[in-house]
Amino acid sequence: MGLGPGVRFSRRGVLLGAGGLLVGCSRGPEVGEVHLRLATGPAGAVYRRIGGALAEHISERVPGATVTTVPSGASTDNIRMLRAGEVHLGLTSLDALITSDGSAPAGLSAICRLYDSHLHLVVMADSAIREFRDLEGRRVSLGAHDSGTEFTSRRVLHLNPVHADGRNLSQAASAAALRDGTIDAMFSLTGVPTPAITELAQRHRIRLIPLEAQADALFTAYPGPYAPAMIPATAYAGVPAARTVAVPNVLLARDDLPAGLVYAITDTVFRYAGAITSAGRDDAEAVPEAWQINVRTGISTASVPLHPGAVAWFRDRKR
Repeated sequence: MGLGPGVRFSRRGVLLGAGGLLVGCSRGPEVGEVHLRLATGPAGAVYRRIGGALAEHISERVPGATVTTVPSGASTDNIRMLRAGEVHLGLTSLDALITSDGSAPAGLSAICRLYDSHLHLVVMADSAIREFRDLEGRRVSLGAHDSGTEFTSRRVLHLNPVHADGRNLSQAASAAALRDGTIDAMFSLTGVPTPAITELAQRHRIRLIPLEAQADALFTAYPGPYAPAMIPATAYAGVPAARTVAVPNVLLARDDLPAGLVYAITDTVFRYAGAITSAGRDDAEAVPEAWQINVRTGISTASVPLHPGAVAWFRDRKR
């Protein structure tokens, strides 16, 4: 499948990618004129925020490259758009990407691992829900349709049989519905802290339901993409710490992107991770998850192969 109508490469850019002329310079290798679309996520989600920051820095730092962000339902929606050729880059959680046989979907590869998301189960402070099994019969947001939140929360409900009244709402819509009492709880698989929950906690008292047993069930049933984690008490105003599960997030590319271009993108992600975090942004726009971006963990994408351009970049770092 081709790159679609929105992408143009100069002959020089394609030759650089095919010929392996990956010579670094202060602003990265020359890639020619290229227009890319990067799938992000829904309103109130870290994907929307970090995707916008990545697009901005790639556009600024990779000569000839322009990146436009595409809002989406998040992980599985992004994978669908990548496979269909509607976008060229996208964010996804690792568990939504790995298929039942442990491989990644054909035609896609990873640029790098970015940061880990934590599964939140949020209720209002005065809720009768005290533990996971209390979700029985309750109105629960499972996240936006085709999101990583929906994917993981449905797995959790399947492994720990609870019959909840599931709703598909974005993070922002979930927080508003929880506040207004039209749902009883919300799942959110996202970075810590995440904007929608931060804003809710600043105005209303909320709690996090511990998911330690549910995390154990995920580790056992699906070895690889999950790890035990803690949402710290410092994450949200007045909210105690809670044990949960963490899932890595990766930046994906279509396999047909030239290696030279992906090399330049990889270089930009790691070289300017600190700038992506906060430089030039106010507190509402800061991207603290970008502090997790580093070369040591960036190469750890489990069974998902790295794009040849990313492989070349990581190999050069070892020299």
